Formats: sequence, C-alpha cells, structure tokens
Amino acid sequence: MRVLLDTNIIIYREANKPPRQEIGILFRWLDQLHYQKCVHPKTIDEIRRHKDKTVVSAFEAKITNYHQLKTFAPESNPVSSIRAKFDRNDNDSTDTDILNEVFCKRVDFLITEDRKIHKKASELGILERIFTIDAFLEKVTAENPDLSDYKVLSVKKELFGNLNLRDTFFDSFREDYKEFDDWFNRKSDEIAYFCTSETSEVVAFLYVKVEGKNEYYSDIIPSFSPAKRLKVGTFKVISNGYKLGERFLKIVFDNALRFSVEEIYVTLFDYTLEQNRLIELLCDWGFKKHGVKQTGNGEEVVLVRDFRPRVNNSNPCESYPYLSSDSRKFLVPIYPQYHTELFPDSILRTESPNDFIESKPNRNAISKVYISRSYERGLNAGDIIVFYRTASGGSAYYTSVTTTVGVVQSVITDISSEKQFIELCRKRSVFSDDELREYWNWRTNNHPFVVNFLYVYSFPRRMNLKALIDAGVIQSTEAVPRGFEQISDEQFDRILEGSEADGRIIIN
Repeated sequence: MRVLLDTNIIIYREANKPPRQEIGILFRWLDQLHYQKCVHPKTIDEIRRHKDKTVVSAFEAKITNYHQLKTFAPESNPVSSIRAKFDRNDNDSTDTDILNEVFCKRVDFLITEDRKIHKKASELGILERIFTIDAFLEKVTAENPDLSDYKVLSVKKELFGNLNLRDTFFDSFREDYKEFDDWFNRKSDEIAYFCTSETSEVVAFLYVKVEGKNEYYSDIIPSFSPAKRLKVGTFKVISNGYKLGERFLKIVFDNALRFSVEEIYVTLFDYTLEQNRLIELLCDWGFKKHGVKQTGNGEEVVLVRDFRPRVNNSNPCESYPYLSSDSRKFLVPIYPQYHTELFPDSILRTESPNDFIESKPNRNAISKVYISRSYERGLNAGDIIVFYRTASGGSAYYTSVTTTVGVVQSVITDISSEKQFIELCRKRSVFSDDELREYWNWRTNNHPFVVNFLYVYSFPRRMNLKALIDAGVIQSTEAVPRGFEQISDEQFDRILEGSEADGRIIIN
C-alpha cells in the first residue's frame, strides 16, 4: 500500500520533539502494516519554505524516511473541473495536485487534516480513500484488532486531586497555559471525566462547568448575552482509532441536557494541528465560531453550540440530541449478540460491563451503522428508530425489550459490490470484515442496505414484549418487528411513557 501524506501531517510529525502521541501512533501503524509513506514533490517545496527553520532542518535530516513521488500523474478532466471550482491560490493548487495522484490511483490513500481537500474528494467520488488521522486510525484499528498496541478502558469520573498531574498527557496544556498546574490543583475537589489505556496512560480528558446567567464575560469579544451555559473547560482526546472524541462529546451533550442549559461553549487556541482537529470535530456537531477570548497566554477562539430545543432533520448532528415529534417512527430488531456491542450505554442488568469496555470504535461512536435486508428501505434523514432487543434465552415475552432511540442520518441502498459494502460499514458497525462479507453474500438476490444513524438515548426503564403488547405497540407475539416497521405517534408516545424517557429530547 502506498499512502500519501499531506504537508500538515509531515510538519506535525517533524515540528514536535518528541512527536505528539497521536502522530506517533499513526506512524507506528504505517510501519507495522508496511505501508510506503509517500510525499509529493510540491509538499517538499512547501516544507522547505516553512517559516520555522527547525522544522525544515528536521525534515531535511529525515527526508530519506519518505518516498518522494518521482513523476506527476496526468490531470484528468474531473480534476481540472475541481481546480477551476475551488482553487484560489498556490496552496489550493498544490492540494489539487496532491489529490490528483489519488484520483489517478498512483497511491492508495491520502492522509490529510485539510477539510477543503476532503470536500474536493467528495465531489470527485474518492472520499473513501481520503482520511483524517482519526479516520485512518479507526480504519486500521478495525481491520487489524490483533495488532493494536493497547486497549482503551472505560470512561470514568474522578476527582482532579486523584489524577496524576505529571502524566505526559497534560504537557500540551502546560505549553499553552503557564498557570495550568495551579489551575489543576485548585480543582482538586471537582469532578473530571477521563479515559486511560491499559497501561494507565491518560488518553482523553474532559472537564465541564455550569455557569449561570450572571456569569462575567468581559474577556470574550463580542461578549455573551445573559444565558445559562455549559462551559467545556478542558477537552483533549489523543487520536488512537477508538472514536473517543464522539464518546466525550456525548458526555458534553448529556450534561447540557441534564442541567437544561441554553448554550455550550469552549475556548481554545487554534495554532496546532491537534487543536484544529478538535475545532473541526466540534463544528461537525453544531458548534460555531463566536469570537475570541483575550487571555494572558494569547487569544483563544470561542466556539458556541446553541442548545435550545430545535431540530435539523437534514443534518441531525447540528441539533443533537433533539428529535422532532413530526418525524416518522420505526421499530427495528437487533440481536442480543450485537446489541450491547453497538450500545454499551444500553447494557442490561444481566450483562457484565467488563465485557464492553471502550476498546472498539463502534462502541464509542455516536454515529453508527445498522445493516438490514428489511423490505422497508424508504427511511429518510430525521426518522426516529426505536431498537428492540430480541429474546436472549427464556421466554421472549419477558426477555425481549426496547432499549434505545436513534435518529437516521442517511440511507444507502445503491451498493454495487462487496468491497463497497465493507468500506461503508467497517468503522461504524459491530461486524468484522469477514462477518460483513458473509452477510453480503448470504442472499445474492437480496443484498443488504446501510442505515447511518446517531445513537441518541438509552431508556431508563425497559418495556418487554408483554408490556409492549399490553400498551398496544405490538399486536401479538407473532407480530414482533422483523425489519423496519413504522409505528404511529401514539405508539411511540406509549413507548416513551412506559420507558420513563426524558421527554425534553422530543420537540413538538
């Protein structure tokens, strides 16, 4: 495999001594899989013009570690069209030159954090071969679980005072904020969320704080109007292939709902690749740039997420976790062996949490995949799904239960090959490649389709089949769902009522 590395990836690698942990993980995977690390000649020219001469000299010393492409692929008409549509300067033109090598299949993949390149790739129809660091690590982790260096343990809540402030994870905070250690120690009796590897190294950290309407915001420009807010005080996730960014965002949104805030905000610097990656993740989930915050350490970007109840059915990420009462509702079955693998937060009392630690991308992701052969394939973005966990021994009357609510992002029914099917499902489903291959070929006259959806909510109380029949949601033991089966608004309301669900997530 030949993997082309964009300029920002190489600079991120060579500008840090030692390299940041996530970039070390990326290069370790490339070496383990014996992928050829390629660079475009224009990338080399770009690095040699870099203003930081230490980066230039570090790259020059290690240039032999990379394979320099010796020729340029002829430019095709589709790439020329993209160039005319998007390119406004020399950097844009270089990006298109790099993308052309992927389009012409002279390299297998491109790893880049440049979202504009991803947009160009989408229009060229080659987005599945363009990866961010996160996405590439998720891909190789899912494909090669036996080669993973470590497992990620469950998210925990802990007092600041019980955490190891000297863990190298916190070094980047000390670089950005000279008063970080003092701030951390002042928080000794407050709660933080964190996640470690099995070697006890911190790999993700989150601190949130509720602020009232009288909070003072003179250092934020433009200033905030009075509102109840959730401040994301500290948020960092090391990219490692386990979708921890989404896992921790779910905690942010859960806290925002719990405390009934009107807005969520975060302030952070934007001068490193790591920080810009976090900004892009937040923007994917509805955060928008508000302004800047003046600090003694420099100027930070202020991002705000409107959390007042609203629904955007065309892009549910932007209004997550709210659902529209006007949306269609579907009941869909999920087998026990896949249920808690896909929904760890919906674990049953009869299952052990130790069997479902956050060691796979699909467990941590809010964005997930459901594959089906249902006759009903006409789902739309914004449709609501209620998952019905089928019987797991004993009477289905008592052991099959409704557990989880999701919302549809997109549905893909036009899948041309086994290869495309595996690529579409690999990172977000519970299945291995071999299982996906078997599922695709099980009925050649009825290939499966893919539903991309967001996991929204786990019911506090589970309605079993008996309760669902008594409530009129399911008519009889023979009428249990076998695919996507639409239910009425009234039946959905009965599920919410019987499950003691938080009604605030449903917007009239």
